[in-house]
Amino acid sequence: MSGRSVHPLMKYIRPETLPLPHCPGCGDGVIAQCILRAVDELGLDFTKLAFVSGIGCAGWIPSPLFYTDVLHTTHGRPIAFATGLKLANPELNVVVISGDGDLSAIGGNHLIHGARRNIGLSVICVNNFIYGMTGAQVAPTTPHGLQTDTTPYGNLENPFDLCKLVEAAGGTYVARWSTLHARQLIRSIKKSLQRKGFSFIEVLSPCPVRYGPLIKVRHPVDMVKWLQGIMVGKEEAKKLSAEELSQKIVVGEFVEKTAPELSEQYTKMRWTENGEN
Repeated sequence: MSGRSVHPLMKYIRPETLPLPHCPGCGDGVIAQCILRAVDELGLDFTKLAFVSGIGCAGWIPSPLFYTDVLHTTHGRPIAFATGLKLANPELNVVVISGDGDLSAIGGNHLIHGARRNIGLSVICVNNFIYGMTGAQVAPTTPHGLQTDTTPYGNLENPFDLCKLVEAAGGTYVARWSTLHARQLIRSIKKSLQRKGFSFIEVLSPCPVRYGPLIKVRHPVDMVKWLQGIMVGKEEAKKLSAEELSQKIVVGEFVEKTAPELSEQYTKMRWTENGEN
């Protein structure tokens, strides 16, 4: 015996892809492990899962790390590709992993229409408040007033609350956590993988390399402390005034309901047309 231990999640990973490409202090590695732990704890057949990612730092979470089918798609289009995949093979468990810029800027229409249609996808949106991979440009989630490379006089636009956006569009499971909420995140991912319909999980993730300097936080540990300071639980948020709440981001589960799922409706329609039902 060599005495060398093997990580229990290595069976889901292409070993030649290690080490991970993410920057020191990035939360994407934590998110990757939470996804794989959720799959492992549920005992899912990994070959029956398909992952779709977009352009950006978060796109490298499943691609090429995960040892199963992964589509690394064009910018802003992972939900569109995933929709086609789910409709072509409704038995697949399809998971979209991408960033706030990719999913809510150029991909914003696909996000709201995916939720409206209630297509059976699990969407994990990694929110680092910035375009991290391409140079720290302003994103739809960047706080108002922040100076970025593309807003040197401060961001004049109000940021999206992505969870409220997806809830309003019709998402049937909506939650927000951070990379500091590993256990809660795993539980939410497990829920989304077992549900029918459009699930959306926003994950706040530290970006000490690009976002940190913009808020005058440079050390990864300090970035974690900053993230802790801006979050508040859903129940605790009810005790805060509107002014106090404006400086916080609420985390928790916001929506958990059922509604007709799109790929099932298409399947039933095909059966009816063919006289099989």
